[in-house]
Amino acid sequence: MTSQSKMHFEISERKILLRFFDVVFVLGILHLLGVILDFHYFKITESNFYWTIVLSTYILFFGSVFEMYNLQIASNQFQVIKSIVLVSSTTVLLYLLTPIITPELPENRLQILLFYVSILLSLFVWRMIYLKFFASTRFGKKVILICDKEELEELVKGLQSVDPHYKIEGYINSDTQETNEFKFNFINNIELENIEEFIIKNSISEIVIASQKTEGITVELYNKLIGLLENGFVIREYTQVYESITQRIPVQYVSRDFYKYFPFSRSNHNKLYLIAVRLLEILASFLGLLGGLLILPLILIGNAIGNRGSLFYTQERVGKSGKVFNIYKLRSMIINAESGGAVFATVNDSRITPFGKFLRKSRLDEVPQFINVLKGDMSVIGPRPERPVFVKEIAEIMPFYETRHVIKPGLTGWAQVNYSYGETLEDSLIKLQYDLYYIKHRSIFLDLNIVVKTISTVLFYRGQ
Repeated sequence: MTSQSKMHFEISERKILLRFFDVVFVLGILHLLGVILDFHYFKITESNFYWTIVLSTYILFFGSVFEMYNLQIASNQFQVIKSIVLVSSTTVLLYLLTPIITPELPENRLQILLFYVSILLSLFVWRMIYLKFFASTRFGKKVILICDKEELEELVKGLQSVDPHYKIEGYINSDTQETNEFKFNFINNIELENIEEFIIKNSISEIVIASQKTEGITVELYNKLIGLLENGFVIREYTQVYESITQRIPVQYVSRDFYKYFPFSRSNHNKLYLIAVRLLEILASFLGLLGGLLILPLILIGNAIGNRGSLFYTQERVGKSGKVFNIYKLRSMIINAESGGAVFATVNDSRITPFGKFLRKSRLDEVPQFINVLKGDMSVIGPRPERPVFVKEIAEIMPFYETRHVIKPGLTGWAQVNYSYGETLEDSLIKLQYDLYYIKHRSIFLDLNIVVKTISTVLFYRGQ
């Protein structure tokens, strides 16, 4: 039995595809200009080949900063055009301003314009090709889910909300006590004896097992799965699929099986990594505090007008190993904002002052936390530190919550750059999933990804 499944690109493959052809199209067009029009400013030869490396690095870096590799943006024509203009403009500007590692400025201004237009059009043409062919549903992956029917809606939304090309076409009910048919969002219940026919008819690519009950995998179902596996069909476990697609740890589905996810990343015990990170944190803290001192006069004026009161304040937060420390912040709320008791901050919180809103959106309110980083209470990157009262409340309800404290909390983190402001326990669960993903996969590459995404957050004024 074989399935004529459609071609499908995983999320990571699509991001690699975007990056690769961004560079290929730009360098290809510039090379053609150099050959056909004798374009002197950027002509690829053996002696100046390093220019291509510099230009490629600029494109990839600013492409990340301006979110050209965010698949939701890459699939939206208006948003991706805006990103292309920003990336092209910033890349060309920096390239022109770094003549030590790039060509000397041309005397002919027309060459500068030609250079800019070439990069802009190269990226535009490739991204329109991507939108037309690669971002379309023709490259979707069709899947069968094995789960209990009451879990179907939550499981489907957990996957399809992140990757719209990942389509659940049908499900096999693993609840042995339930025999009634159930349909959600046109996802049909599949009878076990019809599974091979359904796979061929609907071009199914894989089966995902999400059942938490051992008895749900009956002998008959087990034998069917073994037969499909022997014929080369892909069968995967839901938590693995969820983690690879969402880049979160699905703690709500692992029950007590924590051993599937621990121990976490070896980087958490890698001395060389930890020493290198600490040195970079100290350097970043000095630079951050220096930048804060330079703009302090403007902040003092804004505080006097829009905050009217003390600028700095401290608050207790929970750090590594559950140790409580005082965090330093710029005040963004009215004085005595919690006179009625501690509560989560919310979107459009009435307690936030006009100037405080600016501080939060620009993330300037967190600059004093570089002092906490220098003291060793915090890292630059890690889970955001929470208040003791909330930690106690959430930990009683949510499994794994205090696992966040196995590393130092951070100024920014995987949850902060991937999820909006959390004001409910459900939001806290999602942010916990991101935090645990970071702890599990912690590495220099993930740290760099977070730094770039943090720059995007500041530039696009999306602070919390």
